[in-house]
Parts: sequence; structure tokens; C-alpha cells
Amino acid sequence: MKPYLLSLIVLFLLSCQDDQKLDRTLSKVDIKPIFEDSTLSVRAIDFDKDYLYYGSADHIGKRAFKKKGLRVVGIKMGAGSIDFKHVITHENEPLHFRAIASTAENYFAISIANPAKLYKISKDENKPELVYTEENEKVFYDSIDFWNDKEGIAMGDPTDGCISIIITRDGGDTWQKVSCDKLPKAEEGEAAFAASDTNIKIVGDKTWIATGGKASRVLFSSDKGNTWKVYDTPIVQGKETTGMYSMDFYDEKNGYAIGGDYTKAADSTANKIRTDDGGKTWQLVAENQSPGYRSCVQYIPERGGKELIAVGFKGIDYSNDYGDTWKHLSDEGFYTVRFLNDSIAYAAGRGRISKLTFRE
Repeated sequence: MKPYLLSLIVLFLLSCQDDQKLDRTLSKVDIKPIFEDSTLSVRAIDFDKDYLYYGSADHIGKRAFKKKGLRVVGIKMGAGSIDFKHVITHENEPLHFRAIASTAENYFAISIANPAKLYKISKDENKPELVYTEENEKVFYDSIDFWNDKEGIAMGDPTDGCISIIITRDGGDTWQKVSCDKLPKAEEGEAAFAASDTNIKIVGDKTWIATGGKASRVLFSSDKGNTWKVYDTPIVQGKETTGMYSMDFYDEKNGYAIGGDYTKAADSTANKIRTDDGGKTWQLVAENQSPGYRSCVQYIPERGGKELIAVGFKGIDYSNDYGDTWKHLSDEGFYTVRFLNDSIAYAAGRGRISKLTFRE
């Protein structure tokens, strides 16, 4: 057999094996609460190999993990523990945190509503440091993320004719608000939802921001927030409660967004959209098919962009065909979810943070 022919056969067999690895269907999810508190309401989580960080309705938290397997240690809050709870107040009222992100040395949390306050917390010292404040009756920050350990971005509702965007280039020590003359003009009633801290998605230097409300569009930057374009979407919009609530990208081309109207949670009309050209154009998928309203969608890692999980207060749903069809896995409600690998994720909602283990 000629060498080149043998090489072609080997490549073909390897390709078939890769396809088989991606050809699976998850049929169930095991849900194990790792932190329960009836007063808890969490819409933002992040983690590294040692800790899970979360933002809640009345505090910022940090929970310890065992280094092997990222399994939560059952250590209660209190003096001398390696768990932390920071209750930060303004005028004697706790600030509400719905956006959180971590870098190698710090984690960051920004509060909703007026005044917006962004805190930098060292992972070693656990002392919150106020690094940005914004006072405006319209201020409301929804999401935060980082390109790298030095450069990060947060976004929120319009305060002066454009979506609010603040950027740091010095590791989060200082933040500057992007002028509206450098951003697309917001449409009437266009804002965003602080539902799951997934309004921003970063892949390399590329950044996408999902808006919602009476207009629901995608802002896009190819150069880490220096310049911006805006793209229309066909997702349901026109009311203050409609539009995209969550967006994710598997790579620079393939993305998915979900939302709807949380006041009509069962309605699945035009609430799921997909792109294969980097967000320039979007197509409705699974229209008038379950799930209805969901607050968070995430690609399952290392699955070729085929598999996604969506969560909301009505349950957990799964797709293994790029989001064309969905299977309902659980009625247990969550607001947000993040994946550790292709079978384990952590989800947060009202009263708990849980470990999700997905099984075939």
C-alpha cells in the first residue's frame, strides 16, 4: 500500500473516532447542593482550581474547594475558616451583586443600581477595595468579564444614549467609561438583563455584548473594546421584559443566545437564536419549541459546539444538535450555570449553589 494512501486511511479512521466521541446524548443530571441558604439569591458565579466566587442579593462570597476534583469543602462561614462573606452596604443597605469575574490574583464584583460600585478583592487577602463608582439615576451594571489578567470590561444599561461600558487596562486598579461617541447609539427602550452575568462573551480579542428590552441587539468589538459595531437579531423584542437574557460563543464564529419574556416563561416564540458568522447575522431556531424563557445558556466544553445547556427558574434543558431541539432534564430552577468540564457544571439560583453532573 502506498504511504500516502495509508495516511489517508488513518486520518479517515481518526476522524470517524472523533465524530463518534461527539455523538452522545445526555439523559439525566444529578444535582447536589453544595451551599444552601434560604436568604441566598445568586445570579453570578466564577471559579478557579481552589475557590468558587459568587455575587448575591446582599453580599459577595468565596467558597473553598479541594484542589483535586473541585469538590466543595464543607466549611461553615466564620472566623478562621477559608470561606469569606463580604456584606458591603450603601446608606445602611446591602449592595446587590449580579456580576463577578476573576483573574489570576483577584476577583471583581460590581453592584447593580445607583450608585454602581466595583470592588477588587485579592484572592490572598480577601479585602474588598473600591476601584470604581458611578452615580446616576439610570445606572445599572449587568455583567463583567476579562480578556486577560490586565484587561477587563463591564457593561450595563444606558445612562446617556448608549449602552454603558467601562474598561480597565491595568489589572482592575482603574476603570474608564467609554464615551458614547465611540459606541453605537442605543435604541429606544434598549437595555440589558442582569439575569445570569452572561451578557458578555469573550473569545480571544473578540467581544460580544447582548442587549435586551424593547430592542435586543449584539454589540461587537474585534479589538478588545477599542472599536464597536452593532448587529440586529430576530429574537423576540418590543417590551421591557423581552429579548436576549444570555449569550455564549463556542468559538469566533458559532454563538447562541436565549431569552424570551420572563413574565411569560412558557412562551417559546422567537426566544432562541444562533449565528455561524461571528454574530453578524442570527437565525431563529427551535421556534415554538421548548424551552421557553431561560436566563442562561452555555456551550458544553470540548463538544464541538453541538451540545448546550440552558437553565432558568423553570428548569434545566439540553441540546445535542447545535440548539435545534432541546430535551428537558430537570424542573429544578437555577439562574446561572458554568462548566468545569464536559460533564460537570456549577449552577446557582435562589437559596443554593449546586454541583450538576450530567450523565448519558
